[in-house]
Amino acid sequence: MIVRNLEEARQTDRLVKAENGNWDSTRLSLADDGGNCSFHITRIYEGTETHIHYKHHFEAVYCIEGEGEVETLADGKIWPIKPGDIYILDQHDEHLLRASKTMHLACVFTPGLTGHEVHREDGSYAPAEADDAKPL
Repeated sequence: MIVRNLEEARQTDRLVKAENGNWDSTRLSLADDGGNCSFHITRIYEGTETHIHYKHHFEAVYCIEGEGEVETLADGKIWPIKPGDIYILDQHDEHLLRASKTMHLACVFTPGLTGHEVHREDGSYAPAEADDAKPL
């Protein structure tokens, strides 16, 4: 059994911060924990917009608090997001995530992340077998 505390994890390298300051994400469960997914609590900061395109990962995102919107780039559709909403990137949807109030999101990735990924220029993470997705 694995038991972790969010605030304690934020004091370790499990807290990953975006270089542009738009978000941070605490990786509570990672691929090397033995599951087929990873679980994160992510904060998207008020007034930011982040381009994301998980071409190699399935992601489900549940909004715990805050408000914002997701815009799917393929069709320009905008989805308001508020506490209690989930959005699922089941088509590897390229999207913009905007926060009008800092959003606290519970995120599940399949396959699980290693915790060392960084967003590429196109908004994606590398596939799990790529060198830049492997633990350091």
